[in-house]
Amino acid sequence: MQGELAHRAIKKFYQMTNKKDVSRQLARHERRQTHLRRQQHLQMEEPAVSLPELHHHLSDSWANSVNLAAFLSNNSGDPAVKDFIPKLKNHLLSRVLGYEYDGDEHQFSDSERNDLRFINNLCRVRQPRQFQVNYTTYDIRRDQDSMRPGYNCTVMTLSREEGDHTHPFWYAQVLRAFHIQVLHTGPQARNRSPQTLEVLWVRWLGVDPAYRWGLNDARLPRVGFVPTIDDNAFGFLDPSFVIRGCHLIPAFAQGRSDALLRRGPSVARFGQEADDWAFFYVNM
Repeated sequence: MQGELAHRAIKKFYQMTNKKDVSRQLARHERRQTHLRRQQHLQMEEPAVSLPELHHHLSDSWANSVNLAAFLSNNSGDPAVKDFIPKLKNHLLSRVLGYEYDGDEHQFSDSERNDLRFINNLCRVRQPRQFQVNYTTYDIRRDQDSMRPGYNCTVMTLSREEGDHTHPFWYAQVLRAFHIQVLHTGPQARNRSPQTLEVLWVRWLGVDPAYRWGLNDARLPRVGFVPTIDDNAFGFLDPSFVIRGCHLIPAFAQGRSDALLRRGPSVARFGQEADDWAFFYVNM
């Protein structure tokens, strides 16, 4: 805001104060106004889409493009982005080559990864702000989850583990969603034209093996973030594998911990939080 418009806004905000510590109250009202204006702008850019014949929808608007290369450079010391590019290329190569997903990313050589090129070198990547998933409820009805990728966005997918006592689902926190444009030029390439793939960047959670849960125990399943000493703590997921969103409840009695991810701010944490909840209950 400039000139007379800014002057009018100040007078309007002044009427909302109690005339004590006016500067701080004016600043708070201005921040609130800016936040509301941004939210309205995002809603105009990404109208809600409800197409039940589709499994999911990720907005493809260029209005929310980011410089992913700069983002990775600015956060190079964060364990959450360790080996981001090799992991991303492994994930994308598995998909463009048609490999079946078994829960573990196929590992490719450096030369094979070099055959997959990022268009624009990741300097301009669409980052959807809304992720909508259509699913069938337990009473055989259609429903839809609408989520914003970020700290509070958690999804579930079918477990690829086998065994009599394995948990049927895997859980992941969706940190970001991207439309990645690639060009595959290798000798195994099936399509040598530019391709755009939808990708979820996730932080995985694992079931607490020492915790008994179920109807007989009258307890909800308990999960926790996979520690970063595991190379698969962060990874990528095809959004078509998402069943639906899920609600995780912090296990307050278990407290917080920095043993899962080094202490301090991280792109995988909310704001300036320095640690994580040790466990969560899966609301059912």
